[in-house]
Formats: sequence, structure tokens, C-alpha cells
Amino acid sequence: MTDTLVVLTNLPDAASAHALASRLVELRLAACVNILAPCRSVYRWQGAVEDAEEVPLLIKTTDERYAALEAEIRARHPYELPEIVAVPLGRGLPAYLDWVAAETSPASSRSGQTP
Repeated sequence: MTDTLVVLTNLPDAASAHALASRLVELRLAACVNILAPCRSVYRWQGAVEDAEEVPLLIKTTDERYAALEAEIRARHPYELPEIVAVPLGRGLPAYLDWVAAETSPASSRSGQTP
């Protein structure tokens, strides 16, 4: 088991998704954020079934940085109750996992290429 996490969240549009992704990487709360193609989400909210287009984000971070990442998402997310789900990685390419750890380290000055 590693301490690397993939965190999932959805935003209402591409502009807010890009703004959040950029901020998380700038703050070293995420090593990488994938902005995926828009999708349809169907969910129950406040007693009604809702259907909305959303832009999913896949956020790569570490367990150590998760609390700060969650706080930043909550502070900048337009939804009252954003989906924030962290999935721990059991395995991964060791060099990639090392890169995620290095790029999310607050003291890191390493400037590597994105894998």
C-alpha cells in the first residue's frame, strides 16, 4: 500500500474545473489533475432527482496533503455539498508514486517533467 491517493470531484463547467485544477497544482496540493470530458450526473438532491452536466477531475495527491486539499476544494467549490472522494492506491509505478510525493511536498523545489 502506498500513501498516494486519487481524489475525485465534479465541477459544473470547464472554466471552474480548470481554475480549481490549476490552483491545486500551484499550491502543491496535487501533483497532477486530469480534467475529464463532461459527463451527465443523475442524483437525488433535496428530495428531487437532478440531471446535470458536470466536469470530473482526477486529482493525484498524498495522504499527508489530503486534509489541505479537501479544505481548498471546499473553499473554492461552487456546490453546497461537493463530491470529494479519495481512493487509496494499492500499487503503482514506483517512479510515478515518488514523483507525486515530490511534487506535493511543500518544501519541494524539484521541477520534473510531468509523466
